[in-house]
Amino acid sequence: MRWLVAGSNGMLGQDMVARLREAGHEVTAADRSELDITSAQQALDRTAGHDVVVNCAAWTAVDDAEEREGDAFTVNAVGPQMLARAAAAHGARLVQVSTDYVFDGAAQEPYAEDGAMGPRSAYGRTKAAGEWAVRAYAPDHVVVRTAWLYGQHGPCFPRTIARAAAQRGSLDVVADQVGQPTWTADLADLVVRLVEAGVPSGTYHGTSSGSASWHAFAQAVVASAGMDPEIVRPTTSEAFVRPAPRPAFSVLGHDALRAAGVDPIGDWAARWELAAPHVLGS
Repeated sequence: MRWLVAGSNGMLGQDMVARLREAGHEVTAADRSELDITSAQQALDRTAGHDVVVNCAAWTAVDDAEEREGDAFTVNAVGPQMLARAAAAHGARLVQVSTDYVFDGAAQEPYAEDGAMGPRSAYGRTKAAGEWAVRAYAPDHVVVRTAWLYGQHGPCFPRTIARAAAQRGSLDVVADQVGQPTWTADLADLVVRLVEAGVPSGTYHGTSSGSASWHAFAQAVVASAGMDPEIVRPTTSEAFVRPAPRPAFSVLGHDALRAAGVDPIGDWAARWELAAPHVLGS
């Protein structure tokens, strides 16, 4: 298959391109300078000749989105709409990467793929709008929600924590936010498996199995970096007030994957063990 990856220079985009090439697919890697997804003409021109379009481009500055929601909306909602219209025009399947922030974060059990969205932040609202645009304009679509991404190619939580722990000797990390740490290499692999399996159009959750607090994840990171995990102390969200509210509960369910015959990503802790040398050593 011929694939187009928008946002190819990002943390996920680079792993996406690498995984596709490893699988033997023909890949066009398009960064922002080569494809402005908010341009209808560029989207139409660049998607021509491709069977699958993966949108890894996004406004991911969660706090900045609170002050610049219009700009975030342009990238996270208008951009996917342009890609959706272009993909539909060329008969291509569109894979739209979305986020746990489309939910309210108040649940006590994993969010279902068809659960009601209730974003509490500008970022979440713009990503939810992007989902609606894709569903409205691209009949052949796969929306993949993910969360707590980390990877080899860019700034991410594990690198920040490992560096801070080494510099300070101890640090406080929130223990009242729970989610699913997810390696970008695993998400890229899941996207390939979804498309190769020919899954029905719809929404799927691309997160690791299991769950952890940021504090537990930070302890795992510090241990992988060769330090005592006990130097990471638990604290609450009130100690780190941010412009955008963070979901307290970001655990996503994987029933749609199983129904489609696709295995979810493995347990977050086991996946982190495999990922750690790549993420911390790069």
